[in-house]
Amino acid sequence: MDPLAGSYSSEALTNDIEERANRYLQKIHDLGGALRAIELGYIQQEIQNAAYDFQQAVDRLETVVVGVNRFQTEEEKSVPVLRIDEALERRQVERVRAVRAKRDKGAWEAGMRNVEEAARSGENLMPRIIEAVENYGTVGEISDTLRRVFGEYQETVVF
Repeated sequence: MDPLAGSYSSEALTNDIEERANRYLQKIHDLGGALRAIELGYIQQEIQNAAYDFQQAVDRLETVVVGVNRFQTEEEKSVPVLRIDEALERRQVERVRAVRAKRDKGAWEAGMRNVEEAARSGENLMPRIIEAVENYGTVGEISDTLRRVFGEYQETVVF
């Protein structure tokens, strides 16, 4: 039965959704689990397929997107763009430079080293990140440390 045709009872619809979800989870399990499915590009392919199917439904007007394929307005509305005052940006850069100049270099280095060691060992990172922040480590410095250990995610494009 077509669940969209309205002839399903709520229980039958729930059972159908559960059955399809279990089949989908079994497929991922058969591939070797979620991590292996990601490594194989399966998850990305599923996302790409879903995006393609959604766009096709929008283009065929089967799916309504207000303001895109239905209920558009004639007048063009301008979208306010946030512009950062250059003077404010310069002041913020100077504040960060001042913090870096005044912080205890040894304590900062120890904090960053502890973040890296925790990341490498699999230890809980939060206490080490808090310690690094308390020693005036910046978000960028902490992120760079974590990138050195974990690398940076590169999306796999599947065709």
